[in-house]
Amino acid sequence: MVAATPDLLLRQGLACHQRGDLQGAAALYRQVLALRPRDGNALNLLGQLARAGGDRDAALRLTGQALATQPDAPVFLAAHGAALAEAGQLPRAEQVLRAAVAARPADVVSLRNLGQVLSVRNRPSEALAPLRQAAAQAPGDAAVRLALAHALRESGHAAEAVAEARLAAADPGLAEQAGFLLAALGAADAPGRAPAGYVRDLFDQYAPRFDDALQGLGYRTPALLAEMLAQAGAPGGQAVLDLGCGTGLSGMALAPFAARLVGVDLSPRMLDAARARGLYHALHEADLLDFLPGHPGGFGIVAAADVLNYLGDLSAVLPLLAAALAPSGLLAFSLERGEDAPGAPAAVLGPGLRFRHNPAALRPLATASGLHLLEERAVVLRQERGAAVDGLLWLFRRQ
Repeated sequence: MVAATPDLLLRQGLACHQRGDLQGAAALYRQVLALRPRDGNALNLLGQLARAGGDRDAALRLTGQALATQPDAPVFLAAHGAALAEAGQLPRAEQVLRAAVAARPADVVSLRNLGQVLSVRNRPSEALAPLRQAAAQAPGDAAVRLALAHALRESGHAAEAVAEARLAAADPGLAEQAGFLLAALGAADAPGRAPAGYVRDLFDQYAPRFDDALQGLGYRTPALLAEMLAQAGAPGGQAVLDLGCGTGLSGMALAPFAARLVGVDLSPRMLDAARARGLYHALHEADLLDFLPGHPGGFGIVAAADVLNYLGDLSAVLPLLAAALAPSGLLAFSLERGEDAPGAPAAVLGPGLRFRHNPAALRPLATASGLHLLEERAVVLRQERGAAVDGLLWLFRRQ
C-alpha cells in the first residue's frame, strides 16, 4: 500500500472542509504539516478553521506562518489581513490588506475588510474607495452594502448612506442592522433597542483595543459611578452585578464593594478580556433582558456603565433592574442626555447609533418601578470625534 502524500492529504482535507467535516479536515491538514512542516496551504487552512472556531490567537499565528512561506501570495495576504483586523492590530492589518488588494484587485472580501479597518481607524472617507470598489465587484453583497452605508454615514454622505442601507436591508440576515442604521439616519422609525447582533459585533470588534481607545477620550464613567456609590454609603461585602461589563474596566471600579462580582455582556471577546483580569466570580454571555428575570433580589448593587444607551424604551428595563436588587439595594447607571422636557420623546436614536434619553420621562418611570432617586449628575461621558458626549449619571435605591 502506497503511503499518502502531502498533496493527497491536502486534497482529502479540502474535501472534508467543503462538506463541513471540520475536525476531519483539521486532522488531515495536521498530517500534511507532519510530513511537510512549511506547507503554506495547510497552515492557512488551519488558520481559517481557527477563525471559524473563534480561536483568534491561533488564526493569527497560523495565517502568519502561512504568509511567511509565500509573502506575496494573495490568498495568504487576505487571510492574514483579516486575522490581524479581528485581533485589533489595525495598522498592520491595513498594511497587509492593502498588499492583498494590490495583488488581487477584485478580491471583494479584502476590499471590504480594508474599508472596515479604515472606518474603525476613524478614516471613513478613505474607506469609501475600497468599499465602492467591492460594491461594484459584488453588487448583490449585502455585507458590503452595509459596510459602505456606515462609511458614508460617518463621512457625512447621509443620502447615499440611506440608499446603500436600503439595498442591504433586502438581505434577511442583515435587515435588522440595516433598519437600525436607517433609523439613525432618520429614514425609518427607531426600534426599541439596538439589535443584539449589532452590539455584539461592535464590541467584539473593539475588544482587543477597547481600553487603549478609551484612554484618550476622557472616559471616567465607571469611576464616577463608584464615587456616587461610595458617597451614598454603599457598604462592601455585596453581591454586585456589572451589566455590560466589557473588558472589566467597570469591574475594577466596583470591586471594593463586592464580596461576589458578576459580569454580564453580549460580546464573547469582551468577556475574554474581563476574565483575564481575575476580578469576577462569574461571567455570563447574555442579553441583560434575558439575564435579569432569572435573578430576583439577587444583588445589593447593580451597575450599568454606558449600557442602557443601546436600549431606547426603558419602560420594561427599569422594573427588571429594580427587581434584581435586594431590599434597599442600589442601582447606578449612565445615560446619554437628550432633551429634558415632559413633552419630549422618552428616547431619540442619535447619529452615533446610541439612544439619548429624556430625564423628564425617566424620573416618573423609575418611581413607578419602585426606585427612589438618590442622585442625578450631569457629566461629559467622553469625547467622540472631537465633541463632548453629554450624559447623566443616576443613583437609585430600591424602595
